[in-house]
Amino acid sequence: REKREGTGGPRLAELLALGRRVWDELEASTEPSSGAPAVQDKVRQGLDVLQRAAAMVTQLELFSENEELEEIASADLKFMLLPALLGALTLKQVDLSRRKEHLESAREHFLRFLKLCRNYGLGSFQLPPGTPGEEESRSPSGPREPAQPNLVAMAMSRSAKIERYKQKKELENKLASMSSSVESGTADEDQIREFYILQIQKWIGTSLEEIESIDQELVILKSRDAARQAPAGPRGLSRPARTPVKPFILTRDAAQARVFGAGYPGLPTMTVDDWYEQRRRQGIVSQQDFGEPGSPPCPSPPAGASDEELQKQQQETKEEEDDEEALRKARDWDDWKDTHPRGYGNRHNMG
Repeated sequence: REKREGTGGPRLAELLALGRRVWDELEASTEPSSGAPAVQDKVRQGLDVLQRAAAMVTQLELFSENEELEEIASADLKFMLLPALLGALTLKQVDLSRRKEHLESAREHFLRFLKLCRNYGLGSFQLPPGTPGEEESRSPSGPREPAQPNLVAMAMSRSAKIERYKQKKELENKLASMSSSVESGTADEDQIREFYILQIQKWIGTSLEEIESIDQELVILKSRDAARQAPAGPRGLSRPARTPVKPFILTRDAAQARVFGAGYPGLPTMTVDDWYEQRRRQGIVSQQDFGEPGSPPCPSPPAGASDEELQKQQQETKEEEDDEEALRKARDWDDWKDTHPRGYGNRHNMG
């Protein structure tokens, strides 16, 4: 008790108040980027002030693991927030080359704050996984089982986050209603003590959330560093060189391929004269069958054709020659239809 008297002197209290003021200004800042020079200067200023205050708290031995919460003076409770404020300001540094260092430093500050709060029984929470000494206390003996996704643990974690969010809103409302009386000096000692304990509980939730975010970002940074340190060389498995494929065009069958040649659009494989010359050499047509220039050729019957085929071909030729009258009538009928619409002259059953 004698150790506590006079420790909250003006110097230490002023340092903490200045650090809190810097933090509040950064939170309410309207700067478009946290990397602005004015913002980073203020961050460095706040860190310097809070580090000096934390060194004084350590030198004065304000807090001990062998004490109870009731043994701490109400005016000294606010100094428990120093590690949490240091962690929050450390995260506001934007030097990418030292990002991993800043994350690890902020995590240490938040862990120091949480351990201090747990020692004094402030809040019921568990330290984040991976905290030194935390895993050993949970499983002192026996082989550790391989990590497996635990749906129950995930559900509990989600419920804990929702509960922390609700508690945070309630604490902010209570702090807002009590801050005016505490800052004006009209609050009594019990109100002051309750006010600082509520602040500590609020920062407990903030510290747990920040540590979770830090752990996720550290995993990403480690994966990025591992990828950068990988030996230079071909990325992944090298693929065998592919031989160039000759273009081709598909056809339905061999007959279509012979007719269209290169495929669609059809490209002729020989001229008309070459075709007739080929047919003449095969004995299918003769020179006299070519007739006059511009007239269609008259193919002769193929060699080896049967009598029935010859008669059929002669009959078709005769029908073509004798059917000129029918062809003339068909053309006249087509001309008549061009000038007379459908139904012309049909007056049947009409008045």
